[in-house]
Amino acid sequence: MIKNLLAMKSAAIFATAALASATLWAQAPASGTGADYPSKVIKIIVPFTAGSATDIMARIVGERLSASVGQAVVVENRPGAGGTLGAAQVAKSEPDGYTLLVVSTGHVVNPALYGNLPYDTVGDFAGVSPLAALPNVLVVGAGSPIKSVADLIAQAKAKPGQLNYASAGVGSATHVNAEKFRAVADIAVTHIPFKGTPETIVEVSSGRVDFMFTPVLASIPSIRDNRMRALAVSTSKRSTALPEVPTVAEAGVPGFVFDFWIGLLAPAKTPRAIVNRLNGEVRKIMAQPEVLERMVKLGAEPMPMTPERFDAYIKEEFTTLGAIMKAAPK
Repeated sequence: MIKNLLAMKSAAIFATAALASATLWAQAPASGTGADYPSKVIKIIVPFTAGSATDIMARIVGERLSASVGQAVVVENRPGAGGTLGAAQVAKSEPDGYTLLVVSTGHVVNPALYGNLPYDTVGDFAGVSPLAALPNVLVVGAGSPIKSVADLIAQAKAKPGQLNYASAGVGSATHVNAEKFRAVADIAVTHIPFKGTPETIVEVSSGRVDFMFTPVLASIPSIRDNRMRALAVSTSKRSTALPEVPTVAEAGVPGFVFDFWIGLLAPAKTPRAIVNRLNGEVRKIMAQPEVLERMVKLGAEPMPMTPERFDAYIKEEFTTLGAIMKAAPK
């Protein structure tokens, strides 16, 4: 079962963690460890389309990282193949801290879906820091006859394989979430992958696709504008952004939980002092009151970890979620 590591929320904890990480950076040896970092533009690759939850979080952090380190930070979208195209680019980049990668949960399941990736999901990257954890929300179009999770399951059982769901791409967190739901609810539905979250929202809002699990962060505008109906959130607790929406477990699927996270990675051999510096900067950014306020409005929560703990968490997710996708219908 996926472990829920989203409990710490207070800004005070974040500030303390940031100070500890910054102290670690200050104590690092200067020679050969990036003491002059950063001295040029930092590029953050987002392997999904603009407007996706991963992209939104990358831009929130990138803008403030630029201000805190005194260098430009450029966010570049490289969508395609469930995030593997952008990940491959970063894996092959110089490990100097100037090319980084923002990924979501789907990053850890791609090996279960693609037989010959040009990189090692665990071995070719160093975890810098999680950026946020956020619920996915199960949505249908506003005009859909499906009014609840129970309705969805009933229709899927009555018409096996005829209902379809959208995802932001094969291997994306939206895909993994829906596959876990399909397995736990014991229903047969058809997967329709797109290149990114914005496209899925258009298709579900229009009624051309029956349902999807999508990040609260990316879907709130469509829910608030009554273009989509929210049925349930994927996490163990209700979303602060959608407190009126039940969890999937509350809505009739006991024990169902899926945690969607977004994190910052660097090439594996990036000097540890640079990784620690970036970790400290991200923690400070996530502790800023205006960032915390914005994240609450977007349904996201900070997810503080050291680089070492984030590496371990990625390995855990690699094992548990990889098993789900290996069992998914091909």
